Amino acid sequence: MLPSIAFVDTNLAHQPGVLLVDDDEVNLLLTALALRERGFTLVEASSGEQALALLRDWTPDIIVLDALMPGLDGFATCSALRRMPGFENVPVLMLTGLDDDASIARAYEVGASDFYVKAPQWSLLTGRLHYLLRASRTRIELERSKSKLARAQSLARMGSFDWRRQGGGMLLSPEALRVFGFGPQDAVTLRSLLRMVPQDERCALLRLLHDSLRQNSVLATDVPIVLFDGRQRIIHAEAEPEFNDHGQYAGYTGILQDVTERRHAEDKIRQLANFDALTGLPNRRQLLWRAERALEQARRLQHQCALLLIDLDRFKIINDTLGHGAGDELLVEVARRLRACVRHSDQVMESALEASGARSHRALEAVGRLGGDEFVALLPEVLDDQDAARVAQRVLDALREPIFVSGHECFVTGSVGVAIYPRDGATVLDLLRNADVAMYSVKAQGKNSAAIFSPLLAGRGREKLEVETALHKAIERDELVLHYQPKVDVHAARMVGAEALMRWQRGGRLVPPGDFIPLAEETGLIVPLSEWALREAAKQARSWQQAFGFADAIAVNLPSRLFERSDLVEHIHQCVTSCGVPHRVIQLEITEDNLMKELQNVIPALHRLNEIGVEISIDDFGTGYSSLAYLTTLPISELKIDRSFVRDLGITPQSSAVVTAI
Repeated sequence: MLPSIAFVDTNLAHQPGVLLVDDDEVNLLLTALALRERGFTLVEASSGEQALALLRDWTPDIIVLDALMPGLDGFATCSALRRMPGFENVPVLMLTGLDDDASIARAYEVGASDFYVKAPQWSLLTGRLHYLLRASRTRIELERSKSKLARAQSLARMGSFDWRRQGGGMLLSPEALRVFGFGPQDAVTLRSLLRMVPQDERCALLRLLHDSLRQNSVLATDVPIVLFDGRQRIIHAEAEPEFNDHGQYAGYTGILQDVTERRHAEDKIRQLANFDALTGLPNRRQLLWRAERALEQARRLQHQCALLLIDLDRFKIINDTLGHGAGDELLVEVARRLRACVRHSDQVMESALEASGARSHRALEAVGRLGGDEFVALLPEVLDDQDAARVAQRVLDALREPIFVSGHECFVTGSVGVAIYPRDGATVLDLLRNADVAMYSVKAQGKNSAAIFSPLLAGRGREKLEVETALHKAIERDELVLHYQPKVDVHAARMVGAEALMRWQRGGRLVPPGDFIPLAEETGLIVPLSEWALREAAKQARSWQQAFGFADAIAVNLPSRLFERSDLVEHIHQCVTSCGVPHRVIQLEITEDNLMKELQNVIPALHRLNEIGVEISIDDFGTGYSSLAYLTTLPISELKIDRSFVRDLGITPQSSAVVTAI
């Protein structure tokens, strides 16, 4: 028995499978016994033909071949198995008793991984086998990593290149060749690659390459190219210089990646982040960025700049009447016209500003969409107010022209507020706020005009805001009161009812209705104020009923929007029943102009109120449409002739004639 020497490779996860091929039965037996004792799993074959037959159904980890065998010898067997699929890289150890150069050379020619001269030194044989197994495992892992890298580079459209300064030329990996549209057999030079760069970009790229070569610096840039089939691509190149053993510059090595889709996606994201999707104008974010840059330049160069806030006057009517699609069409056309009113620049980036020099701020001039039907014109340099006023007038003139939307001819006008830096604000938000104040002053005076901000306008705006804030809290602070004006039948000399007049006790003084009722109607606060008035009038009717038997009606003026509410009848019913008074003690007044504006919407509510006993009165009759025809179709119990006719009775014959006719 041969001595057993343990030789186990601890890196192996299983016993390696060995195909041992030898025509010498004694040598086959001894070798198999020695390898089994050293941790190998053996399958034995006595000829090359038998070995090839076994390999059709099984792949060993390593093959040990005797070189000299009758029939198919080891050399022919090795050559045959190398041609079999899957056996190109299986390690093959050739056993030979011949120690000559010709046999060794022939073994390597037919594909043997290594050779071993037959000898009973089993530990050396075992060591040789383990070495081949480790080398095979390393090669497999390397091939797998290379395959993964190639796959990753293919997915990322990335490849590598190597450029040698002395005679090596340009070497591209297969993945890099695919990036440029070349095949594996195509010969590619640096000159041919440069020809793919558009002429207007080529000079800048050559300068960059020359600078990098001269300074031996890292190169990183994006290069637009045109492939031979006409497609345009963007290639990202990164390269580092390489040096030889003596520290001398030898060339460049790096990667190439097709970043066309990424760049397009980045451009799309940048577009969505900075520009309005509907009109294509700069959005709020981009406007604020441009305005901040414009103010920085104005501060540095000591000049003025202006912000124009533009609001469309009749957009809501068109949007509600013709639909949102028509509204979008109108906004697109308005954007096109506004763009023509200034030296509009679509795309401005920080780097572009720096490259533009001292007057770079002029490239910031643009019209943008702030939101909804609001636009802003940024004028980065103006000499005086008249410069801004001229642009505002151009805007107004452009908007006055008719616009065809969905087959309809529409007319919109604009209200423009102007704020000047630094006089009207030191920050962009200050300028926007003050331009907004100026714009709303235009709307308050009839719209379709422009106004430049002044401190007087700001004072009015602040006062209005203060009044609105205080009015929100007036009910909870119990600051509202109703004053009652009696209605007198002069012929019978008796009171026939009363009218509730709302007053506001604010800070120790009585605020007249003309100072807060219009604001309440504008802000929608008129609804809770009117509901409060109904409740208070019902309570007062109950108090008078108990005190002196009051049985007439108290008139309460309501806005037309309350008559449109489906729960108005239920609300009045709740008010009177909670106070224990009949429905007839509440008389509702609506002004003639409000009635006629919302006539079709109000008529159903008027009939329902009349059915439960609530009388309807028309206030300020004679100032609106003054059509007597509708009086015969509406459940109206009382007309209140406007005082502009009544106060001149007995003085002017015209007033007497009008009142007599009514």
